[in-house]
Amino acid sequence: MQKLPYQVYDLFTLKASAKRANAVVVSSAIEFDDALEFGISRKKLHVIPMGVDIPISLNQREEDAPLKILFVGRIARVRRVELILQAVEKLSVPYTVTIVGGEEKTSSLTKSGYMDELKKLCLDLKIDDRVTFTGPKSPKELPSFYNSADVFVYPSLYENFSQPILEAASFGIPVIATPVGIAPEIIEEGETGFLVSGDPATLMQKLKQLADPALRRNMGQKLKDKVRNKFDWNSITDQYMQLYLSL
Repeated sequence: MQKLPYQVYDLFTLKASAKRANAVVVSSAIEFDDALEFGISRKKLHVIPMGVDIPISLNQREEDAPLKILFVGRIARVRRVELILQAVEKLSVPYTVTIVGGEEKTSSLTKSGYMDELKKLCLDLKIDDRVTFTGPKSPKELPSFYNSADVFVYPSLYENFSQPILEAASFGIPVIATPVGIAPEIIEEGETGFLVSGDPATLMQKLKQLADPALRRNMGQKLKDKVRNKFDWNSITDQYMQLYLSL
């Protein structure tokens, strides 16, 4: 039902803008497949990802402190933030969870009140003293959260790209995510992070593995190097210029 408004729009517009374009840029392999299903010719499609400014890490992570778990993004049901809460409830190592973002509906048909449900779940699971909901933060405020986090978790059901995953990776934070958006393209299993399903028990096990500071440092550095090589804005801009000049 969430797709219905978009399907009606496509029906009335006949997808004219996309089909008349000389070139269509998509940001990930998943979005490439979506565009094919939408009806765009494969010959017109070009994969150019979003970019990121590679930050200077301030290394604010404390090895002997509780494991600091971070989620950043719009708080919407499709993001399945409850899976993080269900996973940490069984976690046997000390931890804190920081959830950055405000509640937003991804469709006019989506039920509201998701944030209140998450806060109630924290109370029911008796983890409310270890979970912080910060509300929305500006781009200038986000680096302080990334710099102090140990692990970034993103259990979304669907994403076409997911900029927060790329931002976290650029700070050298190991990422645990579902195989959505850019995640399969930057996460090498057991090397830069972990790809997981919607199973809280599996998510909990991966978090437990990343309680090891040495493993986190190793994974985080590999991930940051990968992002620097493939997603720096200078490289992305060059790809757009080459495409424009070829048309």
